[in-house]
Amino acid sequence: MRMAKVGVWFDRASAEKHWAHGLNTFGAYTEEILKDYGIPFESLAEWPEADACSYDVIVAAHAPDDAGTASRLRSYAEAGGCVVSYGGLRCLARGLGFREGAPVSVGYATLPPSFEEGTPLRFLRAIPWLDGEGGEGPTLRSIQVGRGRMERWAIDVPYTVVGLQQGTEPVLRDGIPAPDGSADVDEGILKADDGIELDWELDRLRTEAGSPYFAYPYADMWKDAMVGHLVRCAYSQGLSLPFLGFWPASAEHIAMISHDSDLNEDEHAVSTLEALDECGIQSTWCLIDPGYSPDVHARVAQAGHELAFHYNALEEDGGEWSEEAFSRQLRAIVQVTGHPNIVSNKNHYTRLEGWGELFRWCERHSIRVDQTRGPSKRGNVGFPFGTCRPYRPVAWADEKNRIYDVLEIGFQTQDLDQGYWSDSSVVGPILERTRRAQGIAHFLFHQVHIHNLSSVRRAMSAFVDGARADGFVFWTSGQAWHWHEARRSAAIRGLSENGEPEITAKRPVEELVAWIPTTEDDPDVESRFGVPCVKRVFSVSVTEAGA
Repeated sequence: MRMAKVGVWFDRASAEKHWAHGLNTFGAYTEEILKDYGIPFESLAEWPEADACSYDVIVAAHAPDDAGTASRLRSYAEAGGCVVSYGGLRCLARGLGFREGAPVSVGYATLPPSFEEGTPLRFLRAIPWLDGEGGEGPTLRSIQVGRGRMERWAIDVPYTVVGLQQGTEPVLRDGIPAPDGSADVDEGILKADDGIELDWELDRLRTEAGSPYFAYPYADMWKDAMVGHLVRCAYSQGLSLPFLGFWPASAEHIAMISHDSDLNEDEHAVSTLEALDECGIQSTWCLIDPGYSPDVHARVAQAGHELAFHYNALEEDGGEWSEEAFSRQLRAIVQVTGHPNIVSNKNHYTRLEGWGELFRWCERHSIRVDQTRGPSKRGNVGFPFGTCRPYRPVAWADEKNRIYDVLEIGFQTQDLDQGYWSDSSVVGPILERTRRAQGIAHFLFHQVHIHNLSSVRRAMSAFVDGARADGFVFWTSGQAWHWHEARRSAAIRGLSENGEPEITAKRPVEELVAWIPTTEDDPDVESRFGVPCVKRVFSVSVTEAGA
């Protein structure tokens, strides 16, 4: 099969007009999603007048809403091309026999039967197209246009993904508390989970022990729906659209434990080192200024654990929300640990405000991973931000919706069986959903509770045992970042005559998994996104093309 040629049209001139008026164009996140799956595509800053027909699929991520756009896209489709849109293309509705319905701000979409996911997915914005029969219209319309077709989602998928992961507006006020009293987020402290976009009643389930948790990584599920649809669009044209696996072939499921040093008592650290040694894993230690004693830091590093930063912006604990405080505290931790290459941070008490400030600070001060986006209360454990996968966040309109050079690795819960927090009954459901989503099962345990409470120590051990039994491999956040950077440096440039992917890389990457849709009778065929694919594993050196 020939590899599909995909173009992503994000019209820069139109976007500049939106940014000039302070309007977000989260269609910009379309490319980031495709890059994360290793989907080969070309970025189009303007319509490719001369060679539009050379593309098999064009994703209209952001386009001018005018007659010129309508004419271009219709001509392209009539000539045999496939146009994909996420809630856009108003200019084409009437000409294709539809009328645009009223926007829907929040709802739940049931995907067509061709999609493997049967759970209705929460969305944050939709613009349906209605026909003469009225009604809300389907989630996805496939419209024949000449020899080609329009594939139009009613859902604004990129906006929904961004809104779930980062909120739909900056954090400037307390969030709305859970009606059952399990998550009083309105305590007067601005933090990450003041900006969640999930519903306390509709998006939580309860464990057998009665503990509530956000049950669905909706953002990850929407990404799968989006990418799977593109793979099937190409396949229906007799074309192959290959993609990359998220993890190494020998570590298909990743788990992670992090700690926040908070009180900085050496005896708490020693107890934690002993507990981790019993578990046989390495973890990530987020250190708050002034940290432990130098001997303890040395022992932590010698045991193979990651030394990380725990930025304190909580006023009650003497912290401050400012870049100066972030920089000063980070320098202090670097000095006291003697480790200049700290790459990970988690904010104390998940303290956060605004939109992109924290990510800008991380970029400027060489912090590559942030872990701040997680629950601060018992009742919002699980997937409060709709994701368990590492992802790169997007900036607000004031920075032209650029992608930050920071990897966000959120966490699902902290300090199980501690009393205030949730109990171990959430472990099984979280692991199961994380495994299906191919994310990171990231649990936070504070050293003080590991030291003082045998129940927390047992809970951590049980989590490790349960994760291992489910095939999870434990990494630190630094390891996850190094893998992510190596994997993202790899690119599928084409397919050989016998269907093998041609891969280049800017960094060496071992055990890279590639999935290639195929029609061939191959013993290694597996279904991915409802399409037969062959799995190939590569170890790629730095190539000239990728250097």
